[in-house]
Amino acid sequence: MNTAGTIDRPLTHDPKKQAPMKPSTFEPTGSAIEDSTSTDVTGSRQNRTREMQLIPEALARAHMHERLREAERERPAARLVAARRMQRRAERASRLARRALAMAVMQ
Repeated sequence: MNTAGTIDRPLTHDPKKQAPMKPSTFEPTGSAIEDSTSTDVTGSRQNRTREMQLIPEALARAHMHERLREAERERPAARLVAARRMQRRAERASRLARRALAMAVMQ
């Protein structure tokens, strides 16, 4: 079975034996992204793979940070809702107590 390696399972882990990374075919000619094959290929490839491995971690960290900020923004609203709920309960209990008192006095 002669299949090429994938990103997760490369044929070799030695950067010197891997094929050099080609610039993206979607990038227009003369774009701001420079061709890294002429510079230190091994170092740039290792940096790229390290950066690519850290992308999900960075995304998860940003997602968690956004969720924390969202929770902090919603906290005062949740307190207000709880306070209104407790106020309604207290008013209902007060009405029931007044009614019970009135019933007791009338008999």
